[in-house]
Amino acid sequence: MTILLSVLFVLAGIGLDRVVKLWAEMTLKPIGSIPVWDGVFRLTYAENTGAAFSFFRGQRWFLVAVTGVVLAALIFALLTKRLPAGLARWGGLCVVSGAIGNLIDRVTRGYVIDMFDFYLINFAIFNVADVLVCVGGGLFALWVIIGMVKEKKHDGTRKS
Repeated sequence: MTILLSVLFVLAGIGLDRVVKLWAEMTLKPIGSIPVWDGVFRLTYAENTGAAFSFFRGQRWFLVAVTGVVLAALIFALLTKRLPAGLARWGGLCVVSGAIGNLIDRVTRGYVIDMFDFYLINFAIFNVADVLVCVGGGLFALWVIIGMVKEKKHDGTRKS
C-alpha cells in the first residue's frame, strides 16, 4: 500500500467523522434525540469529556497526551513498515484516523461529540471515530491471533 493511499484512507475516515459530528451538532443538539429503531437504537447528541464509557472524565489534557503518544507510535510503525501490509496496516490506519478524529474534538472543544445510541443494551453512546478505533483494534487483534496460530502450526511441524 502506498503512502498516498494510506493518507487518503486516514483523511477519508477523519472527514466522515467530522461530517457526522457536524450533522449531529446541527441536527441533534437542538432536539436531543431521534429514534431510529424504537426500543433499540436512536441518534442522540452527547458531549463526552472522557474516553470510552466516560473513563477519565474531565481529564482533557491527559487524554490528549495519551492520544498523541499512541498516534506517534502508530505513525512511526506505519511509516517504518513495522506493521506489515494487510490486517495490521489497515488496523493501524483505522486507529490513526479515529484517534485524530476524536483528538480534534478534545483539543478544539474540550469534549468529543457522540451520537450512536444503542440503548437496548445500555451501551455507551459513540461516534464514527470510535468505530474506526474499535475496527482497527479488532483487525490488529486478528492479525496477532493469526500470527500466533501460524507460529504454533509451524512449531508443531518441527521434528526434534
